[in-house]
Amino acid sequence: MQKPPITEQIVREVLLRLQTHTIPIAVSARHVHLSQQHLSILFGSGHELKKKRELSQPGQFAAAETVLLAGPRGCIERVRVLGPCRRETQVEISRTDALRLGVAPPVRESGDTKGSAAVTIIGPAGSLFIKEGCIVAQRHIHMSPQDAQTFQVQNGELVQVEVQGERPLLFQHVRVRVSPRYQLEMHIDTDEANAAGVAGTGRGILRRKGGGPAESRADYTDCSLDYAAAGGGK
Repeated sequence: MQKPPITEQIVREVLLRLQTHTIPIAVSARHVHLSQQHLSILFGSGHELKKKRELSQPGQFAAAETVLLAGPRGCIERVRVLGPCRRETQVEISRTDALRLGVAPPVRESGDTKGSAAVTIIGPAGSLFIKEGCIVAQRHIHMSPQDAQTFQVQNGELVQVEVQGERPLLFQHVRVRVSPRYQLEMHIDTDEANAAGVAGTGRGILRRKGGGPAESRADYTDCSLDYAAAGGGK
C-alpha cells in the first residue's frame, strides 16, 4: 500500500492536533443567579429550584424557573434562573438588553457587582428591587489547571480570541479563569456572538495580548477553538 505524500501526512497530523486541543465557546444568554433569600421572595418560602438541564460547568444547571426583569424603559420576560443559589443575587444581560430595560450595567467579572446597575426582578410570588447586581459579563474562558498548563496561561490573564468565518472578529480582553472545578469553555454573550456570526460550529485562535498565537506544551502552532452556540451557561 502506497503511503500518502509527506506533506499530506503533516497536514493530517496538524489537523488532528488542532482538533485535540479545541476549546468550546458557549453563547451565554441573559440569566439570573438568585440568593436563597431572594428565591423565597420571588417564588415563595421554602421553594427549591427545579433542574431543567445541566450546564457545561460541573454542578451548574439551568432551572425551570424564569423571572421578569423591569427597568425604567421596559421589561424582559422569561429570563432563565441558573442554579444552584448563590450568596448574592446577580443579573447578567447584554448591552442590547440594557437598552431595552433602560439601565446602564458595567462590564464586570462574575461576582464583581459592587456599584453595578439596579434592576427590578419579578417572580410569581413577589418582586424585589436590587440596588446593585446587574452586569454585562466580561468575556472569559473557564480552564482547569491542566488546561492552563497546556495553553501556558495563568489565572486572571487577559488573552485574545480570533473567531474566523464570514464575519471574522478578534475578541480582546478575554479573561482566563482557572479552577479545578472548571471545564474548558469560553463564554460570550449574545451581542458578541451576533457580531462574530457565531452559529453552529467553527474555529478560532487563542492569542496572547502581543498578538502571537499562544503556544501549548504539545507544541501546536495555534491553539484552536471550536464554538457552538449553547444557549446559556455560567
